[in-house]
Amino acid sequence: MYAMTGKLIAQNGKRAELVEILKQAAKLVGGLPACQRYIVCEDLSNDTHVWVFETWSDKQAHDDSLSDERVRSLISTARPLLAAAPDGAELRVVGGHGI
Repeated sequence: MYAMTGKLIAQNGKRAELVEILKQAAKLVGGLPACQRYIVCEDLSNDTHVWVFETWSDKQAHDDSLSDERVRSLISTARPLLAAAPDGAELRVVGGHGI
């Protein structure tokens, strides 16, 4: 299992718009069999930060999703709303609850 976590920083006043785009992305990739989770979270301590947590069957499935034109379109729509480059990590799931 492959996982990613990311922190996206929206421009002031743009977080709600960014969250809506990410929720559209969640709905889109959630229809792909290899996507197990795509969770969008608002940071309670910072009104510009959004966290995304994804789990996939493997890294290749995630990478393949990025070639989907609908996904690419959402990424292009979200980019101008960002105040900084996304930050995050690639992860290997090794255990836990709900996996």
